[in-house]
Amino acid sequence: MAFEFTDTNFKEKALDSGVSVVDFWAEWCGPCRMIGPIIEELATDYSDKVTVGKLNVDHNPEVSMKYGIRSIPTILIFKNGEPVEKIVGVTTKQNLASIIEAQLA
Repeated sequence: MAFEFTDTNFKEKALDSGVSVVDFWAEWCGPCRMIGPIIEELATDYSDKVTVGKLNVDHNPEVSMKYGIRSIPTILIFKNGEPVEKIVGVTTKQNLASIIEAQLA
């Protein structure tokens, strides 16, 4: 199951872990609901290597503002505490998996 990032746990769970995938989303966002199952699958597929989770932008405005999230869904890939990839809008599981694999290499 995808991890639930919040303003309070973001540094520890996203930035202080090696590689993390953060899906910025909201309940009212249709495209966010489309990508939700992909995030869940990736969380299972990479459970031993990567922290994969979601951050609700309505409930966690600090992190959303810090990273300039203006459109959702936006997925940020972090490596060693720094954002290294940004995907805005709906994408495929294969695309996200290839990006994750590149960061693990």
